[in-house]
Parts: sequence; C-alpha cells; structure tokens
Amino acid sequence: MPLSPSNSPEPEPEAEDTTTLSRAEQVARGVARPLDLLGSIKMKIGVLVTAAVVATAGMTWVGLRNEMGPSRTLPLAILAGLVVTQILAHGMTSPLREMTEAAQAMAKGDYSKRVTITSRDEVGQLARAFTVMAEDLAQADMLRREMIANVSHELRTPVAALQAELENMVDGVTTPDAETLEVLLTQTRRLGRLVTDMLDLSRLDADVVTLTIEEVEAQAFIDEAVQAAKLVASSAGKRVAFVTDVTPPNLALSIDVERMHQVMANLLSNAIRATPDHSLITIRVQAQGRWVQIDVGDQGPGIPLEERQHVFERFARGKTAQPAGSQSTGGTGLGLAIARWAVLLHAGSIEVADAEEGCVMRVRLPKSPKERERDKDKDKDRDAKAS
Repeated sequence: MPLSPSNSPEPEPEAEDTTTLSRAEQVARGVARPLDLLGSIKMKIGVLVTAAVVATAGMTWVGLRNEMGPSRTLPLAILAGLVVTQILAHGMTSPLREMTEAAQAMAKGDYSKRVTITSRDEVGQLARAFTVMAEDLAQADMLRREMIANVSHELRTPVAALQAELENMVDGVTTPDAETLEVLLTQTRRLGRLVTDMLDLSRLDADVVTLTIEEVEAQAFIDEAVQAAKLVASSAGKRVAFVTDVTPPNLALSIDVERMHQVMANLLSNAIRATPDHSLITIRVQAQGRWVQIDVGDQGPGIPLEERQHVFERFARGKTAQPAGSQSTGGTGLGLAIARWAVLLHAGSIEVADAEEGCVMRVRLPKSPKERERDKDKDKDRDAKAS
C-alpha cells in the first residue's frame, strides 16, 4: 500500500548538478576557466600577477629592441598585461555573480537557481556551500508549503462536518439527538487529535521535550495499552482479537510511560485500521541481548518493501482502499512520525519488520537498569557453574 502525503504540492524539478562535470565536459559547455586546475585563490592571484608582469615586461623588451619609443611601447605593454589578465582571470568571479543572482532569486521565493562550480579553490568551496544551502532552503520551503496544505486539508474536513451539522440544528432540519451529537463528538475528537499531534511536532522541532523515566512491568504496560486499543476498535466497529506475549513474564521496561503509551496507541490504532474483521493483532515483548523488542503485528495487506522508509514521514498515510460507504479513518498522517520521535528520545529504534503475513512494527528499547542487573547475575551464575 504505497504511501504519499495528502494534498502535497508537486516537487520542483531538480537543477542539474554541475559540481561533477569533467574537464572535457566543462570545455564542451563553455564553462571551463583557465585557472580552475589550481586549488587556491592565492595561487591563482599569484599566477595572474606573474603572467601580467611577464607579458608587460616582454612587450616592453620587444618595443625597446625595435626602437619603437616610449610613446608606443608603454601602451602596448599595458595592453599586453590587460589581455593576459583578462584571459587568465576569465570566470574567476563568475560564481560570485551567479551567487548574487541566485540570492536575489531566493529573496523572491525562487529556489531553483544553482551555481556552476568548476574550481576547487575557496570560491568553489563557497559556491558548493551555497548550492547545498539553496537545496536545503528549497526542501524546507517545500515541506512548509506541504504542511500548510495538509493541515488545511485535515482541518477542513471536520470543520465542514461540524458546520453542516450545526447549521442543520439551527435551521431545525435535525434535532440534537444522541446520534447527531455522537457525530459532532467524533469530529471534535478528530480536531483534538490533530491539534495534539501538531503540538507534539512543534515540541519535537523545538527540542524542548524531556523524559520522565520510570521502571514499569512490561506485562502491565502492554495490558493497559491493549485495553485502550479495544475501546478504539469498538468505536470503529472493528471485531478483532488481541494476543499478547511477554518473555520473560517479569520483564521490566525503563520508559517514559506517557510517551510510550502514545507510541503504542499509534501502532495499535494503525493495526486496527489495517487488519480485517475477525482477525488477530499480536503484541510480543521479549528481551533481545541489550534490548527489549516490542512487535505489533496485524493481518492486513502489509507495507511493500520500497515504501517502508516513507511510513514515518509526516502526513504519510496508506492508500489502502476503503470499503464502499465506509467513513474515513480520520488519521492525521502524523502518528508514526510522532512515534519515531518518542522512540528516538528513548535512544531506541522503530522500523517495519519483515513478516510472512500483514505488517509488523518493531520497536527496540534499551534494557532497564533492573534488567541489566539481572543479566549480570545470570552471567555470574553461568560462569560459576562453568568453573
């Protein structure tokens, strides 16, 4: 099920990369410069001055030898120096002019201009840094416009539904019965989820979130997450069963409970949406060396290998077809981005794991101090028995 951002603008065409042109290609395109082979601007200036002096002195010597006189020798000597300087200095300042034009274009919102880079000196390095900066600014601008478009789209749907229902009530078309109020409550919750997700993302970008680490029993933590997921499945009309397996049974987690509940809620909500009725959602927690591994698996269509790197991007959502007449799942496309952020805060990792059926989301967290002490005790006992 390929994933793509909702209502995202078309990406701008990438500018041609001129940083890797060979010398022959530079000559063929007319962008080669005589002094490009020198790797220092100081060396270029030195060669330029030396060549100009030699040309001027040579022309002076020719004029004196041919008894041309100072009135003709001096202008010819100056002209020779200027010609040599013009030939050798050709293109030395071209990147600076191009950067000026590109900066003026960026000030107007056009990030497509690039600087032609053919030298390895300080000006060439500056041009490369400028090109990287321009690409980063173009990407940031695209993400900003994409986020505005997606947030506008996500807000429009529940707001339009709320407005329509409220207008019907005001006009007397519908009465505020339990069913109508339930529809309004559903849309309000969807708005609340979006606002919460956006606040979390703003904290992520500002890097202002701290963790409150606690030692909790893995079985109790998973049971609590499953109970919340059952309510989500019931409200969505999904008839699914949950199977949990914690190995060993007394396994402990060292986590920020609130943040990891957020992770589990997102993973289980996605599993509920993806899996068909009368199927299983499995949650397996087991110790793996220095890590605790949490697998959340469903029996849905799964995620193709080539799309797995995109599922944790903001506003990335599956395009799995919904049954005719069914309502939107109401996902904001931010859940997995926030889940990855929370897991990374725990110095862990999250990925889409290989599975024979459906999709398995795998979270790996560092073992708690308690578990590390247990491992040390087990190693000591094993060494004692071996000796």
